[in-house]
Amino acid sequence: MEEKVYSQNNNIRKMVYASMFAAMMAVGAYIEIPVPISPVPITLQTLFILMAGAMLGARWGTISVLVYLLLGIAGLPVFSGGSSGLGMFFGPTGGYLIGFVLGAFVIGSLCDRYGREKIHFNVLFMLVGLFVIYLLGILQLMNIASLSLTEALALGLLPFIPGSILKVLAASIITSRYTI
Repeated sequence: MEEKVYSQNNNIRKMVYASMFAAMMAVGAYIEIPVPISPVPITLQTLFILMAGAMLGARWGTISVLVYLLLGIAGLPVFSGGSSGLGMFFGPTGGYLIGFVLGAFVIGSLCDRYGREKIHFNVLFMLVGLFVIYLLGILQLMNIASLSLTEALALGLLPFIPGSILKVLAASIITSRYTI
C-alpha cells in the first residue's frame, strides 16, 4: 500500500513538473533575441525543451513537449511570435516543432540510461537532441520553401548555432546541479 501511494505521489509530481516545463516553453517562445542575418529570432523555448528532456527523462520530458504543442494546436498563442494552430506544423518551421518532441525523447532516453549528473554527458546528449530538432526542421524547411540544402542550412541552422551552444551549456549546467 505504501509503495502505491509513493508511486501515485511521484506521478503527480512528474505531472506538475511536466506542466511547469510546458509553461516555461510557452514563456520561452516569447523571449526573442533578434538575429541580424535571419528573419527568425532565437527564442528560449529550446532551452526548456533541452532541460525537460534531461531533467524529466524520456517519458515525462516528451509529455511536457506534447502538452506545449497541444496548447498551441488548441489555439493558445504559445509558439514563437505568439503564433498557434495546427497549420504551424505544415509551414516552413513545422519540422522544428515535430523535432521538439523527438529531441526531448532522445535527450531523456540518453539521460535515463547514462545519467544526468555529469555536465560533459549532458552537453553531448543535448547536442544529439538538437541535431534531431535541426534535422527535422531543415528537412521541412527545404520541402515547404523549396530550398536547397545549402540555402536551408544558411537560413535554418547557421544563424542559430551560437545561441544553441549557449543554451546547451546553460541547460547542461542546470541539469547536472539540480535533480527533480
